[in-house]
Amino acid sequence: MAKPSNFELKLLRYLWQRERLSAREIHQASQVETGWSYSTTRKALDRMVAKGLLRIEQIHGLKTFAAAHSKLQTMAGLIKDFARNILDTDEPLPAAAFAHSKFIEPEEIEALGVLLEELDQDDGSNVK
Repeated sequence: MAKPSNFELKLLRYLWQRERLSAREIHQASQVETGWSYSTTRKALDRMVAKGLLRIEQIHGLKTFAAAHSKLQTMAGLIKDFARNILDTDEPLPAAAFAHSKFIEPEEIEALGVLLEELDQDDGSNVK
């Protein structure tokens, strides 16, 4: 799985909340935060498709974008990458460390823990 940039994560957050959006909807939702023009948003979305972060879905003839990986899958990969490359540890970070996050629902903590354990067992699945 490709590692998303900070701005790509901002766009992914909108898609994780709404599942599927058109480029115009993503632009309108993120414009205040990113300050991007519509064409810049489109270029970012196209790069994200090329990186495998997004997939394109045609809905009633409208091109929409959806996250290629779930919020928890992406987070688990980023957390594992952070632990390995920044903290210099191969030990999985406890999912409970994220219990007070506004982004993760309490019921998602256990699922995140399972994903972190799976990544710990399969060294080839870390985010690059």
